[in-house]
Amino acid sequence: MAIKHFLQLSDFTLDEFEHVIERAHIIKRRYKNYEKYHPLVDRTLVMVFEKSSTRTRLSFEAGMQQLGGNSIYINTQDSQLGRGEPVEDAAQVMSRMSDIIMVRTFGQEIIERFASHSRVPVINGLTNEHHPCQVLADVFTFIEHRGSIKGKAVAWVGDANNMLYSWLQAAEIFDFHVNVSTPKGYDIDMNLVTPGNTHFTRFEKPADACVGAHLVTTDVWTSMGFEAENDERLKAFDGWCIDSEKMKLAAPNAVFMHCLPAHRGEEVTGDVIDGPQSVVWDEAENRLHVQKALIEYLLLGKVKE
Repeated sequence: MAIKHFLQLSDFTLDEFEHVIERAHIIKRRYKNYEKYHPLVDRTLVMVFEKSSTRTRLSFEAGMQQLGGNSIYINTQDSQLGRGEPVEDAAQVMSRMSDIIMVRTFGQEIIERFASHSRVPVINGLTNEHHPCQVLADVFTFIEHRGSIKGKAVAWVGDANNMLYSWLQAAEIFDFHVNVSTPKGYDIDMNLVTPGNTHFTRFEKPADACVGAHLVTTDVWTSMGFEAENDERLKAFDGWCIDSEKMKLAAPNAVFMHCLPAHRGEEVTGDVIDGPQSVVWDEAENRLHVQKALIEYLLLGKVKE
């Protein structure tokens, strides 16, 4: 199979996603039943981190081990990348010593440059512009709990960040709608939205975005790299907290998601994230199983059992 990268959700077709999701169900079930599945013996995943993480490192590292392979963690500050080695050169070398690479960095252009010089598949573990692995896990989690996401409404309340842009791509691919409510000054950058995308609607009031939604989701108000703006953001986002009143406006069987880490009392109240509608812990775990299916597909193609 030709080398295929996963740098944003638009890199895959619906058919490819349906395969990955089906495999994630199978791989998760086998793992829960203690059925050994080691298709990637002697294969190596390199994980390059310019941005720190808990869930991304743990899910990729554990996932690769559970598939029978190995993983190597590289922090850019502890490697030649942190001393000025060109991204293109690093990609050439790393891809000759490994089978698949995950990169978690700042600008999307960095991972695009890396992938263009890699001899093996590259996965986006997060950039400022996109977080495809997380949103894929979120879609998988919704399907697990509520069935098909096609035709459903997802309420996004908060910053127009990498999560939102991946949600907007997912809406086009899976055919659902996103209700978006962002404070003034933190609105959607249309340069990061596919031209002609009609799968979202903007709402000035966050409560209005939640009306009838089947999934309500948010993120921290101050994303990594924007810490200097924290005080300013706390003022601007006043009123954008997901609380029980907003959840009551959603569909009766709506679920709440958050990619974590969460700040209770800021973007979400404790009674919501720890309440019966919250599926955040399943959502977090599903990063593991979805990424295993993704790695399997990128390395082995459409596995059938």
